[in-house]
Amino acid sequence: MIRLLLLALAFFLAALPAQAERVVSSVSNTAISISSSFDGETLTMFGNIEPELGTGLPIRGPYHVVIVVEGPLSDRVTRLKTNNFGIWMNTVQVDFNAMPTYFQVLSDAKLREITSPVVISEEKLLPEYQAKAAIETGWWDSVVFANQTVRLLTEQGSFGVREDGVQFLSNTFYSAQLSLPANIPNGAFIARTYVFKDGEIIARKSDGFTVRKSGFERFVGQSATQYPLLYGLVCVALALFTGWLGGVVFKR
Repeated sequence: MIRLLLLALAFFLAALPAQAERVVSSVSNTAISISSSFDGETLTMFGNIEPELGTGLPIRGPYHVVIVVEGPLSDRVTRLKTNNFGIWMNTVQVDFNAMPTYFQVLSDAKLREITSPVVISEEKLLPEYQAKAAIETGWWDSVVFANQTVRLLTEQGSFGVREDGVQFLSNTFYSAQLSLPANIPNGAFIARTYVFKDGEIIARKSDGFTVRKSGFERFVGQSATQYPLLYGLVCVALALFTGWLGGVVFKR
């Protein structure tokens, strides 16, 4: 009986992974304030690959790191214009539900070299997979409208892929920098870090940061949201006053 238990224990230990890793990561700024002079900011993401707590086992690479920065979710509508009897009209539209307003991918090598297309699709590591997942209509809309929407958002700087955006400073320590544009949306962001080895994800970690308006811009934004009627009346009054003042000045 004892020999059987020892044999079962040996098989159990042999089935355990030879090593277990975890990633310790962070971002340089967890609260980004947008003021009237805000023209963008550079965000640094860094971390280290370490042994899992309590294992005491050495870790051995090589490793690959992929960082996905995702902004707040929002509904979006994409319309297709066609020429009807010489007039360009919106004829088809597709709704995107809960689609990221900002999506950037950074890696230390080409994604196809890091892992398989199946893993890339399952984890939605490319912008087009995020767009396709937000469409609830047929496959044709998923192919045509998703790709064109991603193209437009990429041209605006909201979506992007940088396959040289992560740099390893040692065998386990990495760093990445991301330039946030001046038109970055407000809200909660999340930076997901994936550690790959032999094509498989062996560790992952998420770090959050927020982007919000500050000062007078924040006051105006909150007023428009919380008191829309009063905000509209004030805007109309200011427009009338500005027009009257302009007429008086130029009349002289």
